[in-house]
Amino acid sequence: MNTEFTFTIKSTLFDESYQPADDTRITTNFANLARGASRQQNLRNTLAMINNRFNALAQWDNPKGDRYAVELEIISVEMAINAQDEGVNFPAIEILKTHIIDRKTDKRFEGIVGNNFSSYVRDYDFSVLLLEHNKEQTAFSVPENFGDLHGKLFKHFVNSSAYKQHFSKPPVICLSVSDNKIYQRTENQHPILGFEYQPNESSLTELYFQKMGLQVRYFMPPNSAAPLAFYYVGDLLNDYTGLELISTISTMETFQKIYRPEIYNANAAAGQHYQPNLKNQDHSLTQIVYDRQERGQLAIEQGRFAQEHFIKPYQRVLEQWSASHVN
Repeated sequence: MNTEFTFTIKSTLFDESYQPADDTRITTNFANLARGASRQQNLRNTLAMINNRFNALAQWDNPKGDRYAVELEIISVEMAINAQDEGVNFPAIEILKTHIIDRKTDKRFEGIVGNNFSSYVRDYDFSVLLLEHNKEQTAFSVPENFGDLHGKLFKHFVNSSAYKQHFSKPPVICLSVSDNKIYQRTENQHPILGFEYQPNESSLTELYFQKMGLQVRYFMPPNSAAPLAFYYVGDLLNDYTGLELISTISTMETFQKIYRPEIYNANAAAGQHYQPNLKNQDHSLTQIVYDRQERGQLAIEQGRFAQEHFIKPYQRVLEQWSASHVN
């Protein structure tokens, strides 16, 4: 069977007037904020936080702290499956692309693609497959070949002509640290990314992203409350410019302050020996409204959507394609 996957890339500006499309995963950071009575104020406050953080980090030749602005593009990736004249389009991935506006020179620079990462198949893996697998288990375990299909699909996308036509560098995805690991600060310090931290053990998320072709390093940028996890291809410290890295830090740290205030808006910064705590009461809240409980429930719903509309109907096709693509 000759199965081909092709990708179509669409972009939407994330600004004060952004409204999620019908096929957007509403658990994404950006879509979750753009709903309800507070949607426009949420968006305005979020963008202001991103710009302020960017200027605080890019402080050289920036005496008033207002030289730069970040423009965000939501990148929606649709995947077409063509097997034996049978075709289906599936909303595969959503990521963010940053652009940097230099108000002093009136120039616009390309930032980093990736940042936030959303995937229906990942929702299926973690919120449906993993939960069902552990229902009858006395001890937690991971299904055989867990994440293999998703990893191969992601690498297929990054190596596709569609990706290369739109983006000049590999993606960097920035996530929060895990509250069940301990992080030790090292002596390695980067001028933009800050101090590097090392976890005491690997995690299921690390292994899952490894199958996507991504390695991880943990850094706590200057004046941050906690380290961030940077998943990347190649050389994180040398493949990207300072401004590109700042665009990712300012964007994703802002989202984490909104969604994980106990960690990223904590009133005390991480020390040399650090374990994140989602029950930490000593933190500040942003002026941005969102529903964390609803967000968790939607991940399960969207995992089931992937199961019904992608995994089940095309199981044989997907298994054969995955078997023919070695990780």
